[in-house]
Amino acid sequence: MKRYDPQDHARAAADLLAAEESGDQIGLLSLRHPDIGMDDAYAVQNAICTAKLAQGRRVIGWKIGLTSKAMQYALGIDIPDSGILFDDMAFDHDATVPAGRFIQPRIEAEIAFVLKSAIGGADVTRDEVIAATDYVAPAIEILDTRIVRVDAETGKSRSVFDTISDNAANAGIVLGPQRHAVDAFDLRWVGAITTRDGAVEETGLGAVLNDPVESVVWLARRMAQYGQSIEPGQVILSGSFIRPVECPPGSVITADFGDFGDVALSFA
Repeated sequence: MKRYDPQDHARAAADLLAAEESGDQIGLLSLRHPDIGMDDAYAVQNAICTAKLAQGRRVIGWKIGLTSKAMQYALGIDIPDSGILFDDMAFDHDATVPAGRFIQPRIEAEIAFVLKSAIGGADVTRDEVIAATDYVAPAIEILDTRIVRVDAETGKSRSVFDTISDNAANAGIVLGPQRHAVDAFDLRWVGAITTRDGAVEETGLGAVLNDPVESVVWLARRMAQYGQSIEPGQVILSGSFIRPVECPPGSVITADFGDFGDVALSFA
């Protein structure tokens, strides 16, 4: 991929949007364009955003991914990634996802930040994030992959550039009904027991990037590199502290955060 080639970025975005619509995954962009880089991947993501806004969608927030060292090691990187949340991605607590809505859905448990004031800039501080936060809540992120996870011919797995181009595998968000002041809990010690069909699949603690607040700091600073900022009322998913849980049809998911709250979701 020739760096900063808008035609390449627009074509990749169109292919990903078509895959989302049809349910048919596309091949690895990192095979199509071996020279793809981080800026290219975010340019594809931005082209998807432009197309969705033109369709009438609205940005409701942002997700931070690859916050765990295990996931970073697996992809050979040392930084998280981010993606965009749109209004049609929001599901109610205890909702049922319609059959066929997603291709290969998985879920992760996270702590969500909802902001009351805008933050942005390359020098955003921890104190500014705390001051800008309206409340925090338990959350489930739904992941999906419009790009194949593994290329059938070469055996090559998705790279971080494939994932970022695919809007960081973003697909849905569910907020639990509980709302807490950002300083009501030590968020590093907020944990979740995540079950599928009543069986425990994953457990974890919220110490993403050592502290979820630091995830939001990282996001605001990264967005500044691309001329973006976080707006009042937007939701920030601060990063998963469990491995993704596969959600075949009929799955019933619960994430029990103890005193922090709970989130539930079903798949038809």
